[in-house]
Amino acid sequence: MAKKYLEKNVLDAANDRLSIMFENFDNIYFSVSGGKDSSVMVQLANEVAKKLNKKFDVLYIDLEAQYTNTIEHVEELKQLSQIRDFYHIALPLALRNAVSILQPKWICWEEECKHLWVREMPEDCINIDNCPFEWFKKGQEFEEFIIQFASWYQKKYKEKVACGIGIRTDESLNRFRTIAFQEKKVTFKKYNWTTKLKLSEKHIDVYNFYPIYDWVTEDIWGAVSRLNLSYNYTYELMYKKGISLHEQRLCQPYGDDQRNGLNQFKSLEYDTWSKVLNRVNGVNFGNIYCKTTALGNIKSCKPENMSWQQYSVFLLESIGIYNRDLMLHYYRKIKKFMIWHKNKYKIEFEKIPDTVDVKLENQKKAISWRRIARAIEKNDFYLRRLSFAQTKNDDKELKILIHRWDNLLNKNTKTDDKGLQTIIRTGIKGQ
Repeated sequence: MAKKYLEKNVLDAANDRLSIMFENFDNIYFSVSGGKDSSVMVQLANEVAKKLNKKFDVLYIDLEAQYTNTIEHVEELKQLSQIRDFYHIALPLALRNAVSILQPKWICWEEECKHLWVREMPEDCINIDNCPFEWFKKGQEFEEFIIQFASWYQKKYKEKVACGIGIRTDESLNRFRTIAFQEKKVTFKKYNWTTKLKLSEKHIDVYNFYPIYDWVTEDIWGAVSRLNLSYNYTYELMYKKGISLHEQRLCQPYGDDQRNGLNQFKSLEYDTWSKVLNRVNGVNFGNIYCKTTALGNIKSCKPENMSWQQYSVFLLESIGIYNRDLMLHYYRKIKKFMIWHKNKYKIEFEKIPDTVDVKLENQKKAISWRRIARAIEKNDFYLRRLSFAQTKNDDKELKILIHRWDNLLNKNTKTDDKGLQTIIRTGIKGQ
């Protein structure tokens, strides 16, 4: 179907895709984040829906510790004329925290931490007190919630539904693969920019649509200017600060990729930042070191007198000083990684090279101690740099790990260590 749009500009192509959605589905919702991509998508959808006399719903997941301008822009989007129901979610979800080893996950809108919330809970939101989702549990993963909501929404209307997602393939190779090269995926009427969702390995009658998948950043801002669309003012502040259009990041600033822009938060919204400092463990460390080797960015800064093997061991031992369980978790996964290469490529443990071609390491095609060290530096609990995927066993181990820290650190613990005091204040129980 892509050939159909080769002679069209991306705006016309997106409007065609949105028209296909509204012409084939009576129940549609768009997932928005308050960022530029989903904002443009839902405003375009509103114009198409208006012409076709259609209505749609919106899903917005409020992550609590966000820019004030993001919330203000979301309130703007709520006023779109064709919206039927706006699902403003403010539930205690578990979110990735890539700037702290001791708190690899944090929970937004956690009732026990109400005194530390970055802002007041919105009056019109779905929260833990009025939650209509019988399947929801405190600390549920963000990604799991998205799928469960899709299933719940489909059951509510008892027919096939469509979900609009504002991702663009030029932002990452994974996104490009998701849309263009998944041969086994089920699509809607063979449109490659659609994907049928799965829940527990079974397809459900929900289709994700990616109407702006082939847009680039300049297309987004071109549409905002040409069509006079509203946008999140934080981008304006970023631009005035000299941040490139391609480096501007808003959503969940503590994630693996988003943390690289964490130093923006302090300069753009100082009042909000001061509250975030007490809310999410490690954010000030991320603010200071997000562009340095301390968080595994740019390049590693190994001591010259150490081999990469020695440096890997040093990193593991350093983690073990503060959290032995986490050290053992990394050790087990690294050992599994080494055994796999031994069985497949006959590489004995003592023969693992210190370094190989950097391209092979970056493409995850070769084993080396440098690759192992950089994986540890990334502070990724799942060790994705070593080709591991997130598993249920990992999630279970993470919950056990945090539970053990809860036994060690609780409200009755007396300590002069400011880092541990922060963890105690933010509350670990229930994670």
